[in-house]
Formats: sequence, structure tokens, C-alpha cells
Amino acid sequence: MLIDFVSIVAAGFGAAGVVLILNHLSGRRLPKWFLPAGVGLSMLGFAIWSEYDWYPRMRAQLPETVTIASAPADRAAWRPWSYVFPLVTRFVAVDKSEAVHSTTQPDMFVASAVVARRWAPWDRVPVAFDCAKGLRADLFEGAELADNGTLKGAEWRPHDPDDVLVRAACNGG
Repeated sequence: MLIDFVSIVAAGFGAAGVVLILNHLSGRRLPKWFLPAGVGLSMLGFAIWSEYDWYPRMRAQLPETVTIASAPADRAAWRPWSYVFPLVTRFVAVDKSEAVHSTTQPDMFVASAVVARRWAPWDRVPVAFDCAKGLRADLFEGAELADNGTLKGAEWRPHDPDDVLVRAACNGG
């Protein structure tokens, strides 16, 4: 968030420089309100651009082992333009870079579910997947998937064909 603030202030200073140069080149004919209006509009424009560009930037930086499961678009009253052009400020993905597969059940493995939010630390939650049955189990507080495919300390969630995490982990999205 600090980097965004510094970037917005820098955009304002840049716009001020451009307006001052334009004012000098025009023989000081620009109205006095042009400087604060130009600075304010450039800062607001940069902030809006940064909001909309966050998700594409994050998505482009993810390695190939990460599959995005869900990226809901948000609308908010303090961003009235988001009712026309919704923006993504959070997403959930499955990271299979360090997946641990069951030795006896090849369709069962443990991977990380990544919960990413703008201006917040990303959370990683270990999740067990059974792709053959379309099941998943969140592994909290020492729960684990044993080598033989049995789940210890957690329960499989009921089968849901619309489960975005299972689709991302088992079918690649």
C-alpha cells in the first residue's frame, strides 16, 4: 500500500511538471485552476489504473504450477466506476509446485490453496484432493493425507461438481 501511495504522489508531481511546462510554453495563458485540476485528475487516474491492473499483473507473475480457481469481480460504492467496470481485488488459486501425491492412490494429493487479496498478505492453506471422486479436504491443525490415501484429522467435503478448487487442482481450471 505504501508503494501505491508513493506512486500516486509521484504521478501527481509528474503531472505538475507537465502542466508547468505547458503553462510556460503557452506564455502563462493557462488558467490557475489548471494545475491543481491536472494534478488531481492524474493522481485519480493513476489510482484507478493501478486498481484495475493489479490482477493482470499478479496473474502474469504466477508460475505455471499455479492455477487460478476463482477471481470474483467486485463492485463498491466508493468506486462508482466499478458498477460499470467491475474489478478483481482477490483471487483463490491452487499451487501444485510442492504437491505431495499418495503412493498408493495416484489421484490423491496435497497441494496449497493460495488466497490472494490486494493490500494483504497472501495466505496458503494445505488442501487434500481426491480427483477420482471429486473431493477435497482442508488440512488444518495437523490434519494430513497418509501415504496410503487415508485422511487423518479432517473430513472430505461432500462432492460438489461446482467446487472451483477441485476443478482447478484436478482439471487445471
